[in-house]
Amino acid sequence: MPAPSRIDQIAERVERLLVRHEEVQRTNALLQDQVDALTRERDTLKSRLAAARTRLDALLDQLPADPGQDASAP
Repeated sequence: MPAPSRIDQIAERVERLLVRHEEVQRTNALLQDQVDALTRERDTLKSRLAAARTRLDALLDQLPADPGQDASAP
């Protein structure tokens, strides 16, 4: 069997690189989907945190200013 020519070697290498490029593109797309999902989750958690902070601030505002003061006293 004759040794592959230089052109055949280059063509084979190019084919392998193209296959690898397609694999990397698919992997990148999957990773981008994960990043998008995590970004949505982060945004949801930030929104929930802000809502919880608002509720806590409202509760804190209902506490008496003087710790010794009864909440029902005028």
